[in-house]
Amino acid sequence: MPTDLPNLLTLSRIAAIPLLVVLASINTPQADMAACIVFSLAAITDYFDGKIARERGAVSGFGRMLDPIADKLLVGAALMLLAGYGRLSEAGLFPAIVIMLREILVSGLREFLAELRIGLPVTPLAKWKTGFQMGALGTLLAGDSGAPVIGLGFLPVSLIGEGMLWAAAVLTLITGWDYLRAGLSLVQAETPSRRDESVKPPGQS
Repeated sequence: MPTDLPNLLTLSRIAAIPLLVVLASINTPQADMAACIVFSLAAITDYFDGKIARERGAVSGFGRMLDPIADKLLVGAALMLLAGYGRLSEAGLFPAIVIMLREILVSGLREFLAELRIGLPVTPLAKWKTGFQMGALGTLLAGDSGAPVIGLGFLPVSLIGEGMLWAAAVLTLITGWDYLRAGLSLVQAETPSRRDESVKPPGQS
């Protein structure tokens, strides 16, 4: 049910996006740190919604559908905010592009495989990618302007965030290739059987 706690946590990630946009557009140190906190809390729900659903045996079709959508909406919004408000360096745009393209690739692959009723499992490396990615985006949303609010003004926060973003992009390329290779192998394995089903011997209807 959409009102189950895991699904409510998933929906909260989507609900956090308008608040994230507003805070990032205010462009003050306090608002930047608040944007970081909102994003981080929303990202943490990605862990707990799945954990709670599995523990309670409440895994639902609605949750399986919405969970990856919520993740991609949150990540996409954060990346566009960072790029649009000049919070990324020119070099930082490259890992951001890689991450966005990978999300589109995996989404398209999952949609195609869903038509064949084939699932694409999440790999352990993909979970590490998600961790680096969410950490990087939260750090960059705080940036050098927001860090002094919590007494971390002495750290090169934006540089640290971009380093994490590059690490996430490398993992993104690896996991994206793994998913594409796995998807192609699944399609190749499934296609002959479906072709055999559609071509029947003469005399059969």
